[in-house]
Amino acid sequence: MCNISVAQDPSDSTDSSQNTQLPSKEPITKNKGKFRPNAIDEYNEAYYIINRLNESIGLPPNNVNFQTPQATLEHFVISARENDYMNAAYALNLNLLPSDLSHKDAALLAEKLYFVINQRVKLNWDDLPDRPDGQIDIQTSTNKAVAGNPRRSIVFGEVDLDGRDYVFRLQRVKYKDYGAFWLISPNTVENIDELYKVYGPRKLDRMMPDWARIKLWSMPVWKFAGALLLILLCYYIGKLFSFYLRKFLMKSKKQWMQNIAGKLTTPAGVAIGVLSFYLLLNNLISFAGSFATTLYAILLIVVIGSITWFFMRMVDYFMLYVAENKIGDTSVEENSEARKMLTYISVARRIVTFIVIIFGISVVLSQFRSLEKLGISLMASAGVATVILGIAAQSTLGNIIAGVQIALTKPARIGDTVIIDDDWGYVEDIRFTYMVVRTWDWRRIVVPLRYVISNTFENWSMTSAHQIRPISIYADYRIDVKKVRKKFEEILKTKESWDENKPPVVQVVDTTEKSIQIRFLCSSKDAVEAWDLHCELREELISYISNLEDGLFLSTSRVRIQEFPARQ
Repeated sequence: MCNISVAQDPSDSTDSSQNTQLPSKEPITKNKGKFRPNAIDEYNEAYYIINRLNESIGLPPNNVNFQTPQATLEHFVISARENDYMNAAYALNLNLLPSDLSHKDAALLAEKLYFVINQRVKLNWDDLPDRPDGQIDIQTSTNKAVAGNPRRSIVFGEVDLDGRDYVFRLQRVKYKDYGAFWLISPNTVENIDELYKVYGPRKLDRMMPDWARIKLWSMPVWKFAGALLLILLCYYIGKLFSFYLRKFLMKSKKQWMQNIAGKLTTPAGVAIGVLSFYLLLNNLISFAGSFATTLYAILLIVVIGSITWFFMRMVDYFMLYVAENKIGDTSVEENSEARKMLTYISVARRIVTFIVIIFGISVVLSQFRSLEKLGISLMASAGVATVILGIAAQSTLGNIIAGVQIALTKPARIGDTVIIDDDWGYVEDIRFTYMVVRTWDWRRIVVPLRYVISNTFENWSMTSAHQIRPISIYADYRIDVKKVRKKFEEILKTKESWDENKPPVVQVVDTTEKSIQIRFLCSSKDAVEAWDLHCELREELISYISNLEDGLFLSTSRVRIQEFPARQ
């Protein structure tokens, strides 16, 4: 198996003694006459039968092996790496180009194509057939090779060209009585000038003298140094942009613009700095081979990620600004409208943030053709993928959907007083997949949103924050309940926490063999006030009953002792 790889920049492959002048981006075929029509006479199952072949440079020498796709591409890459572009040009099918194209022009086209391949195309030699029929052997359990139908066209690379997908092809052709052989397709050759214009050498590639082309890891050192300088430059560009933007916004008399200065200028500066580095690097320095593929992929992810981060912070700030400045005091429990709006904003904030993240990820994935193919494959097996995704993410997706249900149906809102599994607390936050409940003793209970939708819980603030709580006291049967009722009303009138929404109620609700149970009812504006009020009332009622006739009416256990006459 061939191990040749394209990892060397042609602009750096020449020795200092040789000419390192790179081809111009001007089209080679611009003034070479008219482009010629297709030379294909017949479409055979295994190859294209053509009526002419490279009339301007002649047929390839007899010692050149173009019998297989891998052999043709090997010849082109090795010849180009040795700067023998005249020989490399024989691997090109020039049939669509003008007939007066010289061999030198063809060599320049070969040099341009090699630069583009070296710059942007990652050749996978293992997937490139080394059989004349273009098939790849499949080894069976009996160790016998099995092949399918012959192929006459093979893709060996893909790039984006002006927003459209462009593929590099090898084609198998047959000319006159010569045997069939493989060449780089005429459609690929026809677009070399256009590809070179987009992916050709950058400005610094042409400006650097030979002495600056000392290599480190097969890459000129000046490129690494230049990239580091650009990083430093763009870092200060981002810092300066952030500084002046902050200074400009702080001069404003509007409070919201001053808040932006403290929250959004940093992500904006990062986004500008990263975007500047991507643009400058792409226009000034060209890296090659697999390193370039990895570098530009990482840069693209960082650029889109920084812009996505900026929009996330912007959405986050907008939601917080509305919550803090356009909504009333949610700490006051009876302000149900404010708590309802805060719940809407909390859920909307996370949903919009989630959408922004998904959109950013989608943009990143759309820039990579391999991932795009993966998406097409997944679409082809959408049924299986949907089932697998549904099973794997059942809990997470269920909680997200439950969050939307909570926002619409409002069984719980931020600030509500709830009892979940005998824990009393306040809804502190509603997030993507869970709800945070702050208990009275400042513990946090994390409740999955599916639980909130699927199970029963108490919400003391759902329709009104007003609370009616009972006080139960046990007393002796002989106690005067009317006197206790009067005392309860007197104590209650002295309490500011009593909202007078419900009149006081004193009732004997139960009896035991030892005492009676007296229940006292009164209301307060919310659960906290009701709790504090009832604790105070309980304390004073116990004190009153304890002191009433020296505790005569406290719950008492009676024991009767019977005397028996003494024995004689």
